[in-house]
Amino acid sequence: MPLKKGYSTATAQQPVTIEHRPYTPRYGDTLSDPGTARATLAASNESPNGTTKKSYAAHNQHLTVIQQHVSYWDRDKDSIIWPCDTYTGCRDFGWSPLLAFFASLVIHFGLSYSTVPNLILPDPYFRIYVDRLYKAKHGSDSMTYDNQGRFRPQQFEDIFAKYDQGGKGGLDVDDLWIFWKDQRMVFDFFGWTACALEWLATYLLIWPADGILKKEDIRTVYDGSIFYKRAEETRRKRADTVSDILANFLTRDTKEDPQVLP
Repeated sequence: MPLKKGYSTATAQQPVTIEHRPYTPRYGDTLSDPGTARATLAASNESPNGTTKKSYAAHNQHLTVIQQHVSYWDRDKDSIIWPCDTYTGCRDFGWSPLLAFFASLVIHFGLSYSTVPNLILPDPYFRIYVDRLYKAKHGSDSMTYDNQGRFRPQQFEDIFAKYDQGGKGGLDVDDLWIFWKDQRMVFDFFGWTACALEWLATYLLIWPADGILKKEDIRTVYDGSIFYKRAEETRRKRADTVSDILANFLTRDTKEDPQVLP
């Protein structure tokens, strides 16, 4: 049951408030203080301590959540991401060269300038400066990151409380369409486009077999842990494919040129 409060989150006079109700804490919820932004933890009701697998959250306490989101691409940990870093990281997911190139082009063209330390001249190499990534935050999104790069659990939980039609535990294409339309701010054309591209990239990355982006998978996109996971899965698949090819080749050679032992 929801905690008893002296206010309502919906009114019959405005049906949209009934259709899209925000997340309301309930008795037994493991997530405490959902309205308080977390600097280093992408916390949800299911994962109140962030990503604990492989001690990911513990190892990244020196980074804000928005910095964790891109740390996968900062291969040499110098807090600067080059377009080639993004391209390589996307290729490691198994994305095609064309898709990886397009992703790096759009990401660096859209985010580089706002992260440049002096903000006078754009970076000639379109590099992204991780320490100032919070400056690249745009409107018309879920507002889960605050303006300093912290993670706001309330806004994250709101995504699913409002748009997970039928309580599937995630979002399908119809949910994402409604979410995108509802989040659009007036004349924020850059934000509309950025939000759409970000969720498209998320869908391509996760590529759910049942068409539903699971809540936990989306949460790990925010803290960047899913990028390491997907790259590792792709490496394993490639290694298995090479092993299968070699095994088939050796088996074929054995059949074509059998050796009879004395």
